[in-house]
Amino acid sequence: MELRQVRYFIAVAEELHFGRAAERLHIVQPTVSQQIRRLEREFGLDLFDRTTRTVTLTAAGRAFLPRARAILRAERSATEAMAALSAEQESTLRLGTSVGLGTRLDALLTELGERAPHLMVELISAPTAARLQRVRDGELDAAFVRGAEDSPELELIPLWRDALVVALPAHHPLAARQQVALADLADLPLRIAPREANPHLVDTVVGACRAAGFEPVMGPAFTTDQDTLAAIASGRPSWTLYYAPQAAIQPAPRVVFRPFTDPAPAVQTCLAVRQDPPSRRLAALLGACHRLLDAA
Repeated sequence: MELRQVRYFIAVAEELHFGRAAERLHIVQPTVSQQIRRLEREFGLDLFDRTTRTVTLTAAGRAFLPRARAILRAERSATEAMAALSAEQESTLRLGTSVGLGTRLDALLTELGERAPHLMVELISAPTAARLQRVRDGELDAAFVRGAEDSPELELIPLWRDALVVALPAHHPLAARQQVALADLADLPLRIAPREANPHLVDTVVGACRAAGFEPVMGPAFTTDQDTLAAIASGRPSWTLYYAPQAAIQPAPRVVFRPFTDPAPAVQTCLAVRQDPPSRRLAALLGACHRLLDAA
């Protein structure tokens, strides 16, 4: 049984005339008659009594009519539900985020809100590999990533480079300076994530330290912002690094953030998107990103 056959049946049942039903359906009468006969063959029952002058419903036709109407109501309900879901998805941007976006994310969401005020933004946090795969699978519209040079089936759009700043105990002599030379940190333990957790960041920092003439002394691993900064403030003197936009909004009692003297280590942020033509919501995001880059 096909939905069109159900529609044809209802039209004939209400018009009690194959010609008028065909006109109502904007098709030719033989098509209506053919599909009704196929429906009757499938049921093994006649739905209409036909004479040269009249068309009437049989008992089977009368029994089927309310059920046929219910079928079309169910179809309309399903179609409306899917349309509502489609509209909701079209109005929701699913964006994978990266740790440390800080003021960058706030500025981007502000610009996006001005460009597309009705667009809802859903922020999803996940490891880098998972973020890239979810963009690839269509579960995310886009994702911010750092350190990825290429990714199969995706385009990586370069956005901005974020300088790293040092976090030091407020009571340490280096905290009194407006800028800190990387080499001045040679004797202090570095608290940083394990390399397997963030290889690009670790390689960037270790490479910068070696370029400054020393091998960093590794201290306890960076765990959470709260615990690591509390340990730096209260324990044995040590240091860690933050992306500058993140440091700008990071509450850190008894810890200070200081920029490095040039050349300061920095990390590239990219936006990962599929290689398909962008949707309206993704186009709005790309426009907001370009606007911030132009204003920088």
